[in-house]
Amino acid sequence: MTTLPKCPSCSSEYTYEDGALYVCPECGNEWPQAAPEETPAENVVHDAFGNQLQDGDSVTVIKDLKIKGSSLVVKVGTKVRNIRLVDGDHDIDCKIDGIGAMQLKSEYVKKA
Repeated sequence: MTTLPKCPSCSSEYTYEDGALYVCPECGNEWPQAAPEETPAENVVHDAFGNQLQDGDSVTVIKDLKIKGSSLVVKVGTKVRNIRLVDGDHDIDCKIDGIGAMQLKSEYVKKA
């Protein structure tokens, strides 16, 4: 037998299910069946090999990366220190020696 939660408004134990909702017959309160602890996890960033990255990590570039609007190239094996994770398509914000500040995709780096 499944135990139904008590009403969050009046603490009545006589709640029942109605579709995707729980209903309290005493006070008329309705609330969704999804548990409140089911919140989306924070954005976790992984490198090309599945290792989890964190702010301050060092990474190594695994593919030559052409820089748009410039003739510069970030070569394979370039080590990038002290990365910052950001939201968006390019999820690593960093500073590369000789090039400057830029953003990288995590799929082109490995954790050093």
